[in-house]
Amino acid sequence: MEGMSVKRKRSTKKKQSDWHVSKRLKKSDATDVANRDQTPKDTWEVDSGFSECSPPTSGRTSPCPTSSLAAAAPIVVALDCEMVGTGPRGRCSELARCSILDYHGNVLYDRYVRPCQDVTDYRTRWSGIRPHHLLDATPFEQARNEILTILEGKVVVGHSLFNDFRVLHIPYQRHMVRDTGATHLLRALAGFPPQRRVSLKLLAANLLNRHIQVGKMGHSSVEDALAALDLYKLVQSEWEWELQGQQMDNVEQYLQDQYWPEGGDDDDVDNPEANTF
Repeated sequence: MEGMSVKRKRSTKKKQSDWHVSKRLKKSDATDVANRDQTPKDTWEVDSGFSECSPPTSGRTSPCPTSSLAAAAPIVVALDCEMVGTGPRGRCSELARCSILDYHGNVLYDRYVRPCQDVTDYRTRWSGIRPHHLLDATPFEQARNEILTILEGKVVVGHSLFNDFRVLHIPYQRHMVRDTGATHLLRALAGFPPQRRVSLKLLAANLLNRHIQVGKMGHSSVEDALAALDLYKLVQSEWEWELQGQQMDNVEQYLQDQYWPEGGDDDDVDNPEANTF
């Protein structure tokens, strides 16, 4: 009887030991699974800083998830305007046509616009505008509001865009503009001197093998916007990298000690006399 009691005790202890081991193993397996689920996944993808409306070309990598990039990336559009002359001898330029294209060259907006003042020079040789184009044209203020709505938050590509913004009465942020008439990249690619101001017609002929603004019918704002857009795409990667480098330089310059108050402590923040730059 005593021997059987000892055997039962040993069997019971063994079962308890096996149960504890099994429980530990299950707990260990669950922990491993949880750790595997928490392991960061490789979601980095090729990104040029543009949305799907602007296909990536730079080939650089980004640590941001794809969904975040799509939400934050700006959209690229191309803009071109045609002007007519108002006032004495037609010396004042006013908007008469505006065209906006998306990154793929599709027309988002193309309307004739009625100037605020009477037209004294249609400048047809350059603008392509004739009197009948403005008979049922969109009033300037309405057109301007429509154009502002389309351009809001977008990178704008064009040639000599300061002229377009001037007649639109739009103050535009410099970092959101890609002016093909101002970048040295296109001049260098076409073999022109760095400081030379080159026309859109000449750049298109040299780099795109495309002849625009020919004949006596005048310019087409759709054709000119498309030419500027295609020129931009030729140097898009270099241009965007260059701009990003400039922004980083500005940040580093701002963080230098010379741009911060000398001496003082936190108590000086509210003291205007202590904050001398």
